[in-house]
Amino acid sequence: MQSPIRDRRATRPGRRVGWLTILPLALLGPVLTTGPAAAQEAGAGGATGEEVVISSIAALLFLAGAGGLAFAYRRGKLASLDRLAAGTGRAAGLPGWAALPLVIAGVSLIVAVFGFYWDVATHIDHGRDDGVFGNAAHWPILLGLTGIAIAGLVSTLLGTDRSHAGGLQPRRWPRVPVGGALLFLCGLIALAGFPIDDLWHRIFGQDVTLWSPPHIQMVFGASVSTVALWVLFVEAERSQPRDDRSPRRRYLIEVQLAGAVLIGMSTLQGEFDFGVPQFRLLFQPLLIAVAAGIALVVARIRLGRGGALLAVGFFLLVRGTISLVVSGLFDHVTFHLPLYLGAAVVVELIATRLAPDRQLTFGAACGLAIGTLGVAAETAWSHVWMPIPWTATLLPEAAFVVVPAAVAAGIVGGFLGRSLTRPGVPRQRVPSWLAPAAGVVLVAAIAYPLPTTDTDARAEVRLTAADTPPGSQGEHVHVHVTVEPADAAVDAEWFHVIAWQGARWWSEEATEIHDLEPLGAGTYRTVDPVPVHGEWKTMLRLHQGRVMAAAPIFLPEDPEIPAAEVPAEPEVTRAFVPDHQILLREMRPTAAWVPWTGQGLMAVIALAWLAAFVAGTRRLRLTRPDDVTATATVPPAERRTATR
Repeated sequence: MQSPIRDRRATRPGRRVGWLTILPLALLGPVLTTGPAAAQEAGAGGATGEEVVISSIAALLFLAGAGGLAFAYRRGKLASLDRLAAGTGRAAGLPGWAALPLVIAGVSLIVAVFGFYWDVATHIDHGRDDGVFGNAAHWPILLGLTGIAIAGLVSTLLGTDRSHAGGLQPRRWPRVPVGGALLFLCGLIALAGFPIDDLWHRIFGQDVTLWSPPHIQMVFGASVSTVALWVLFVEAERSQPRDDRSPRRRYLIEVQLAGAVLIGMSTLQGEFDFGVPQFRLLFQPLLIAVAAGIALVVARIRLGRGGALLAVGFFLLVRGTISLVVSGLFDHVTFHLPLYLGAAVVVELIATRLAPDRQLTFGAACGLAIGTLGVAAETAWSHVWMPIPWTATLLPEAAFVVVPAAVAAGIVGGFLGRSLTRPGVPRQRVPSWLAPAAGVVLVAAIAYPLPTTDTDARAEVRLTAADTPPGSQGEHVHVHVTVEPADAAVDAEWFHVIAWQGARWWSEEATEIHDLEPLGAGTYRTVDPVPVHGEWKTMLRLHQGRVMAAAPIFLPEDPEIPAAEVPAEPEVTRAFVPDHQILLREMRPTAAWVPWTGQGLMAVIALAWLAAFVAGTRRLRLTRPDDVTATATVPPAERRTATR
């Protein structure tokens, strides 16, 4: 006996849907295969020619396999996929066209996020890669992002023409789930980041920073896919009759989705979590407040009482486990994480006084509380465990930027929660200008800390021999620093000696941050010995307001760039320079229009991506089952619970 899924599929046109699903893959093919330009040297300027060929063949095989899967299924030759989806759906209490992609994408996301943090830690301890295949952490990232794309493809195949609310139906083409289409888009854009990243390296050289545009594209592809998964879940829930047999299973799935969104929204904080930020410290409270404002507001609106706390609990479980593996088992640089508990508590407290069914008002109030009380809790946490504690001088400027950004993020969370509301839960009416206004505030807040300035300060550095710490090798020194002018480091967000990228083995921690003890009159010293040998890159770092500068103490010779050695001299006076000149010494000089053009193209991709998500969630909101009709299927007690 054929499954109901297969019987319904047999009545629909197949060939046309096959081309619908293959077309995005075909469009991606030239990007994956021709993005890498002619081969250059490995490591400092992109992949080798051999790696480009292997990567291109692998990309073509993936495209062929995915296209073949779509074509075969549409021709009715993959009954096993229907059976697997039906079994997964019974276990989850959801339709198979949503349950199976949720499982595939969930596993893929765990693999990708583990690979991501492993990769960041590897770069911080080791520096740049020897090649595309020379870093084992790249493999789980690639597999995870591929799995996200496959999950989206499977959803669009299985969910075609189903009676799900909010489905997309292009002219003369069958209907597909909004969440599946967005998930597919996230996977494709994230995968396209690999060849774009290689092309970026060929033009600009290696950039050992999380915040290069191609890196952001890959990271955000996985991060935003968590929202696409939640949209897919809501579509599935709305498409089927009420099922009292599996409410706990569905609720558990949603708790994991809420925590996954918080994990995704927190990925761009990575450089601060590892203690090697290349951007102003102001970004850390800003990003934490924005992540909490969006993710925790949605969690409380959708999950009800305790939803924000449950989301944070899942976040801490997953991120804590990854930290133990990357920093403990693999012995890389210590991986810290924000706490979010203060933000979750204030969201829950506000929900006791302000009904979450007024989604936008609730989101704005939560954002205000997160930007004040939540950030205050994170300030205390930064002094407990964060590698760079937040200073008192940071807080006034943070209040000016973070509070409005948090309110705007809460409003965005309210809009998203409003789209995901259950039938029977009222949706607050809001003016049409509110969403664009919140977007403008977020963009302005994120842009505000970006500009930095130089400084005329100089540092007189004196090195004295120190005993080699146990387990270390090579020369270590104590560092004495006198800055001129004497107030150059007063009220600085950070002023320390950092030594990083000194690892020789893949499982070796080789990043150290040494605070400078003030001795008076612009004079400071380190307490612990600092390495100045081998591959270590040791420097002074100064961040005071918009000034972000550094002065080298010891830099090894690097013939691949090429760059000469900066020796560790017993006494030397060096000028501070923009710190990216030392942190990113592999970067190549280019004409001013080249980086602006590259960043502009990446911005176009980001805007198109954002537009797709706005259109998708709006489609989901506009096609929600009628409240009056749907309310009849929801008992009054549950409706009251959903709005608490």
